[in-house]
Amino acid sequence: MSRYKVDINGIQTQNLKVLNNEKMIILFEEYKNGNMQAKDELIYGNLKLVLSIVQRFHNRCENMDDLFQVGCIGLIKAIDNFDLKHEVKFSTYAVPMIMGEIKRYLRDNQVIRVSRHLKDLSYKIFRLKEEYIHKYQKEPTIDWLANQLEVKEKDIIDALDSIQCVVSIFEPVYNSDGDELYLVDQIKDEKDDIDKISNYITLKKSMNKLSKKEKNVILKRYYQDKTQMEIAEELGISQAQVSRIEKNAIEEMKKEFNL
Repeated sequence: MSRYKVDINGIQTQNLKVLNNEKMIILFEEYKNGNMQAKDELIYGNLKLVLSIVQRFHNRCENMDDLFQVGCIGLIKAIDNFDLKHEVKFSTYAVPMIMGEIKRYLRDNQVIRVSRHLKDLSYKIFRLKEEYIHKYQKEPTIDWLANQLEVKEKDIIDALDSIQCVVSIFEPVYNSDGDELYLVDQIKDEKDDIDKISNYITLKKSMNKLSKKEKNVILKRYYQDKTQMEIAEELGISQAQVSRIEKNAIEEMKKEFNL
């Protein structure tokens, strides 16, 4: 990334300073009270965060300056929507919004340039996935694929992303007696991205309030897709106990969502 010297209003981005968390909190409080200069400071104080994310896409776009500008749009959206009540670092909130903006730009402008290495890796991944699914009747994890192919997990993700087909939003996805449903009908509003991030933050907070045993059961049930019987065998308890722990955990988590 160092070979891309991006100028913004005459400022070399590699010389920009990074704001510490205490300063960020003060600036966000000032901005919410109407101080627009505080917003400018927040933008310039987080441009290096945008640069670090843009680096991940250096093999997928010829014009890194354009990509940087798009990332800045995501940064501004994150600043406008961030709430200190989230009780998380701003970077945790901003990164998915910045990446989402960049990915939309790449998709909409079809400027993705896939390297030969990524193509070859993606073919290996698909062959390996087919063998795994045929044998175990389920999808392999990214971690397993990375270990089998002796590459980083990030390489697996990049390779899979690189071969995603660009599909028209007017592509029919369902047809019944001439009544067609198009892809555009299934696309959600951009505000859903913010809701998704907010729900993720709330979910994380609710998980942290669970006991160790409750958290373990929830992770196995909903992240590892295991049955209550399988969990009972692993933990050496009855299926009824697992059911009770899961029910209590869900009730506790609902409180955080005000359900």
